[in-house]
Order: sequence, then C-alpha cells, then structure tokens
Amino acid sequence: MKITMIGAGYVGLVSGVCFADFGHEVVCIDKDAGKIEALLAGRIPIFEPGLEQLVAENVKDGRLSFTTDLATSVSQSDVIFIAVGTPSRRGDGHADLSYVYDAAREIAAHVTGFTVIVTKSTVPVGTGDEVERIMRETNPDADIAVVSNPEFLREGAAIDDFKRPDRIVIGLNDERARGVMTEVYRPLYLNQSPLLFTTRRTSELIKYAGNAFLAMKITFINEMADLCEKVGANVQEVARGIGLDGRIGGKFLHAGPGYGGSCFPKDTLALVKTAQDHDSPVRLIETVVSVNDNRKRAMGRKVIAAAGGDVRGKKVAVLGLTFKPNTDDMRDSPAIAVIQALTDAGAIVTGYDPEGMDNAKHVIDGITYAGNPYQAAEGADALVIVTEWNEFRALNLDRLKTLMNTPILVDLRNIYQSGEVTKHGFTYTSIGRPE
Repeated sequence: MKITMIGAGYVGLVSGVCFADFGHEVVCIDKDAGKIEALLAGRIPIFEPGLEQLVAENVKDGRLSFTTDLATSVSQSDVIFIAVGTPSRRGDGHADLSYVYDAAREIAAHVTGFTVIVTKSTVPVGTGDEVERIMRETNPDADIAVVSNPEFLREGAAIDDFKRPDRIVIGLNDERARGVMTEVYRPLYLNQSPLLFTTRRTSELIKYAGNAFLAMKITFINEMADLCEKVGANVQEVARGIGLDGRIGGKFLHAGPGYGGSCFPKDTLALVKTAQDHDSPVRLIETVVSVNDNRKRAMGRKVIAAAGGDVRGKKVAVLGLTFKPNTDDMRDSPAIAVIQALTDAGAIVTGYDPEGMDNAKHVIDGITYAGNPYQAAEGADALVIVTEWNEFRALNLDRLKTLMNTPILVDLRNIYQSGEVTKHGFTYTSIGRPE
C-alpha cells in the first residue's frame, strides 16, 4: 500500500520505517526542511537503537523516502497517518491540537479518491470527530474515513514494540476503513498480534487510560518507597511481592525519582483536563500528577541530605540526564528538577549522559558537562545516579573513590546494593531500602 506519514518526529519516523519494512511504500513528510535534509543524507535526528540501520535499509530498497512536498504524496496515497506533536498547551495544560488540525486542512486540500486518514498522534477524546469536520469543511467532496490508531511505543525499544505489539488498537466509525487497516497491519495480523477494532472515541481514550494507569503504578511504588524508608522495609522486595500477583504484575513497579518523558506527563495532564471539561474529574490521576511533580524536587532534597544537609559551594556529579536510558529525550526528565534543586541550594553541578547532553544543554542551564562518568566525578563531594544507563551499572568504585573529594553515592534508581558500595568506602543512599 502507499502510505504517507505526516510528521517525521519520533512516532512518525519509527512508524514510517516499520511500515516500509513490512513492504509498504512509505513517504515521510515534515515541514522542517532541515530535518528532511538530514534524513535524506542518512542522519537520524533522534537516538533510537536500531533505527539508523532500518532507515538506511528501507531507503536503499526504495520503500522509504522523505520530502517536504505534502501535496504530491497525499494525492497518491491509500492511507495517510497524522503523527505530529501534541504538546501540553501553555497556560491550561490541554493538549495543543493545532498541528493536528493544520495537517487535516492541508491533507483535505489534496486528497483524491477514497482515502483513510489515521490519527497516530496522541489526542483527547473527540479529536477524530473534529479532524473529520475540518476535512469535510475544507473539501466537501473528499471521500475519506477518519480512523484513530494510537501508538504504544517505548522510547529505547520502539522498533521491537512496533513489530511485536501487545495489541493494535484501531478506532473507526466507517466500516470501509476496516479492510484497509487490516491490510496495513497484515504482517502483524498474520503473526496473530491482537487487532482490536473499536469506536473512534473509545480508541482515543484507550491511549490516555493506558498511560495514566502506568503512571499511577509508578507513583504508587514511589510512595511505597517513601513508606519503606520510614518503617525499615525494602521497596524492591515489596514490589516483587505484589508483582508476583497475576492481577498486578511486576512491570512499572520500580521505585525511582518520578516519571518523565514525552508521554506520561502530558498525557496524564491532558486526561485530567478532558475529564474536568466533561464534569467527570479523575481524582486518582489528579493526585498522581501532583505527587509525581513534587517527587522530582524532593529527590534534589534527598541528595542534599545525603551530602550532609548543605551543598553550597560543593561539587555534585549527576550521572544520567535523559528521562530514561536508550534515548536522548530530555522532556520532563527528573534530572531537570533534581539539578535545579541542587543549583538553587548553591551546588556546583557537573552532568554526564551517554546520549542526551546535546539536548540537555537546551534545557539545563548553569552546569558543566563531562565526557565520561569519571571526569564528572573528579573533585565531587557527591555522585548521583539519576538515569539507569547500563554503563553506570558497573562503575569502577575504587577509581571513583580516588577521584572524588568525598565518597558519597546517591543511587536514585537502586542499581547497586548497599554492601557492594560501602565495602569500597562509600556512604550510600538509595530509594526505599534500609541502608
């Protein structure tokens, strides 16, 4: 099938290259000429394991191309995906749908023949209705079916998630789109990946409900970690004990400094705003948002306490700046709030991240950046692990001790055990575990 992907950002690029790898003919479109120029030159604007090679292979085989020319591609396509950004709107926290609606207008002006329009962007309930209204208003003769097909991609594992999904959710109000979408996902359908057809509004809500539930699990175990510290229990064992219950499951029960990233913060907030607008408040999710926001700053205070209660003039090394490993995404990363709390308290901060430092420089001011963990640790009075990159799991602790001014390790991801750290002469602090 001929597919056009509007938006060559994270979701659009990963989805587009995977569809091409399935054998479809895919054109990825973006208004950012610099981004398209980079992609045409083989430079990938985001870090995602395996993506660069997959793009190169499908471009070479002629199934994947990039352009800024929307009109030509749209007029020749069977299916058009909208995969543009929906950031939180300044001022009220609602999802900013302006990019989605602009794309709908442009598509409507150039669509020919029966075409399925698929919203891949994460959007509030009812967005598909508005997309359809806009397109029919722009072009009353357009023969279209508007579909909701939310993405469930984890940054750092997006290609595997796309090719081996837990489920594929497709929301439609026009039955003509069912056969088309089945054909789009045929390789996965033949492998018996669950293909869930539902109504458009239900599909839109599934995405938000899923992310909100996962955010709630993370926030729950973080609060249990705080309680563990007060009563002398071990949060990792608590998580394992409840996670073995098949009704609960062990995923997303890892205590840490709070969730961040491109999805959970904005999606939980957007769900809260949607629920308020419909006079059906979601109190649990409202609390999750509040608790998570407060937790990130609290982790800064935890580091200060571990360093003796005063970090003014002291050097603190922060390892891990992105919101999770295997990505260069800094959006709502806990490291931002932790570092802000430290610099507000007068600390001199040096940061290191394997992939995220270029992006970090645009959102974190007033710190220096190191070339590796050991360079960051030179002369430090405390070392903090904020993101659990694999290269931080086997640090040479003896080497670190000789480099640091004071051997204090604050592990906000619980990737070490107390005994293995303290035997090297460190003072060790973790999350929700007795020291």
